[in-house]
Amino acid sequence: MWIYEKKLQYPVKVSTCNPRLAKFLIEQYGGADGELSAALRYLNQRYTIPDKVIGLLTDIGTEEFAHLEMIATMVYKLTKDATPEQMKEAGLGDHYANHDGALFYHNASGVPWTASYIQAKGDPIADLYEDIAAEEKARATYQWLINMSDDPFLNDSLSYLREREIVHSQRFREAVEIIKEERNKKIVY
Repeated sequence: MWIYEKKLQYPVKVSTCNPRLAKFLIEQYGGADGELSAALRYLNQRYTIPDKVIGLLTDIGTEEFAHLEMIATMVYKLTKDATPEQMKEAGLGDHYANHDGALFYHNASGVPWTASYIQAKGDPIADLYEDIAAEEKARATYQWLINMSDDPFLNDSLSYLREREIVHSQRFREAVEIIKEERNKKIVY
């Protein structure tokens, strides 16, 4: 099922060490609307979704793991040359004290990731609307990260991720219409 190419889905470059920006990017690593939450949400929901849209949830859930890898690379590159003092000044002193330079699933405020971030109702329409909302929240967060960054290389990768969130939202909207159409068909015996 898996073929792993040892390259990122989209190139990640950064101009300079910037742990302050890394602190904000961690939101998309271990935050409620981040890539880990999205990947797990979609891959979990696919078990109770009608057959016509299972593949969509599998495809997007898998792609979200590729996005998680991109965010991890960004955070790593932004912090790899940071001194402990720079980490502390950037608000990552607690992270450094607990994890050194290792990544850890928490949000920008340092709150650890929790399974309560993901939802699965078992109702296809409710779950797909949850997914649309998740994609729109991620899109908004990427835009705000771009607004805070002055790194053109990083902004290029963030823009790519923002655009993928838009595509995913559109695909989930299409899935809602497919499910509604199926529900409205008359069953003749």
